[in-house]
Amino acid sequence: MSRKFVFDFDSTLTRVEALDVLAEITLEGREDRDAIIREIQQITNLGIDGDISFTESLERRIRLLGAHRKDLEPLIGMLREKISKSIATNREFFEKFADDIYVISCGFKEFIDPIVREYNIPEERVFANTFEFDEQGRITGFDTANVLASHNGKIECLRALDLEGEVQVIGDGYSDYVMREAGIAHKFFAYTENVHREKAARNADHIAPNLDEFLFVNDLPRNLSYPKNRIKILLLENVHPAAFKNLSEDGFSVELVKHSLPEEELIEKIKGVHVLGIRSKTRVTKKVLDAADKLLIVGAFCIGTTQIELEYARQKGVVVFNAPYSNTRSVVELAIGEIIVLMRSIFPRSTEIHNGEWHKTAANAREIRGKNLGIVGYGNIGKQLSVLAEAMGMRVYYYDVNEQLALGNAVKCDTLEDLLGVSDVVTLHIDDNPANRNFIGERELAQMRTGAYLINLSRGFVVDIPALVGALKSGKLAGAAIDVYPEEPASNGPFETELRNLDNVILTPHIGGSTEEAQRDIADFVPNKIMDYINSGSTVDAVNFPNIRLPKQQNAHRFLHIHKNVPGIMAHINKVLASYDMNIIGQYLSTDPEVGYVITDLDKEYNKAVIKELKAIEHTIKFRVLY
Repeated sequence: MSRKFVFDFDSTLTRVEALDVLAEITLEGREDRDAIIREIQQITNLGIDGDISFTESLERRIRLLGAHRKDLEPLIGMLREKISKSIATNREFFEKFADDIYVISCGFKEFIDPIVREYNIPEERVFANTFEFDEQGRITGFDTANVLASHNGKIECLRALDLEGEVQVIGDGYSDYVMREAGIAHKFFAYTENVHREKAARNADHIAPNLDEFLFVNDLPRNLSYPKNRIKILLLENVHPAAFKNLSEDGFSVELVKHSLPEEELIEKIKGVHVLGIRSKTRVTKKVLDAADKLLIVGAFCIGTTQIELEYARQKGVVVFNAPYSNTRSVVELAIGEIIVLMRSIFPRSTEIHNGEWHKTAANAREIRGKNLGIVGYGNIGKQLSVLAEAMGMRVYYYDVNEQLALGNAVKCDTLEDLLGVSDVVTLHIDDNPANRNFIGERELAQMRTGAYLINLSRGFVVDIPALVGALKSGKLAGAAIDVYPEEPASNGPFETELRNLDNVILTPHIGGSTEEAQRDIADFVPNKIMDYINSGSTVDAVNFPNIRLPKQQNAHRFLHIHKNVPGIMAHINKVLASYDMNIIGQYLSTDPEVGYVITDLDKEYNKAVIKELKAIEHTIKFRVLY
């Protein structure tokens, strides 16, 4: 059966109601402009929802507008800039199905025709109202003889067209879904990309958050192979709201949960989820990955990734991204601040004042200039701390199990013992490798200078807490600053540690990277990596997957094939493609010892049966198509 597609204009083909935009033009400079615009918008909504007759809605708005013919040209210019996002990216549909597309709108042909003409819709298939003008060019009203000027006029307009085949209506309001209710349209799609009207959605055969969804349901040519609104993203642990905003605005369906989920709950929750966003407390175990039937990505909104079974995720074809740089500065600034606060004995003096005591003294208060700072772990954080500490006059020593180039005048120590023995302050910035448990224990504390300070902003388990308590109580150490703990609660509330109530010990609740700037940077960085992978297949900065940077697609399909890294897969893929006479525009391969990742760009037209064969290739882990 042939199909005809009937589109609304305002808030469907465009993101706005045109008369509202016209009001902004005609009322410019008036003191009561905002109040009148609000009144016009209220009348618009009453008419769209069918709460007043459309004729009344139109008459009241035109009276308030006070518009002129000359206002139409700037209006058309503004509307061109306000085409709905998914409409603008799907021109191919409008080109291929031009003969089957109609616009039936209660708006006006004077501004609709110039806009839809650019989408291959001629004015003879545009049905809308027309303005009436006086001799001075002022808009005084509209053609009341036009059926679309009357209440439920769209019904009569569509009935008069007597279209053959299945008629589908796409729009956002009451006047659109009544065509289906009247029996002259077969389906009504509530278009919610720009505005969600509950009455229209409630009466729809299908809700279309964008044109991609409408085209997907109808198996029509489209810009995206799979609508983004069908891609489910689950964000846990109260990640920054900007992450939700970034992903939602790109079209994905995003659910935000403020806390971490235990394994059993996560196993249930992750079914049907394509992207999982977590922080440090959610554990992505093998059981969770086995239950994740659609999972493509895990985004860690933090630096560490030991809470994720990285190797098993790779075997499942699940790409993991983290934020290795976004909170570096925040951690470094906290370390600098704590060095100063500890060496000046700020906390004991502050506590005395809070207790109503005044003890002005220079005892145990020293400058950091000229002191030795020992940095254990000379990665991104350690290097930046090195530069800032040296700029403040400290002598910097560092130790790292990997070969690291010294910055400035920093001195490399060959052993941890060498660093501990020379440092006035030791600060830890090592990774979350389980082998680092109790990295600083009784033996290492004994190797430190008497009267030195220890700062841990890395992982809670790297310091033996009972041993540290002993060193502080004995006077071996003059103070410490601890931000991380071997056991941390899943949510805010009571917390106990042996380090409580010790003089000159700074205790903070794992906030090293918790600044507004850092969390905002993470909320930009990780979602961008997620979107790059979903939208283009790029795996740059993935922590468990072959890294590959891909060029932008140019009018081609992109096949993404993830497989076990065994000999012959690439040849097998190309053999299948050749058997379907597919023209390869570009091909990219990256591997690691376990996994291979092949990206193939191909001409637009192809036999869909090729997908089934590519998925059936032995050792295939995951396969998907990008338009």
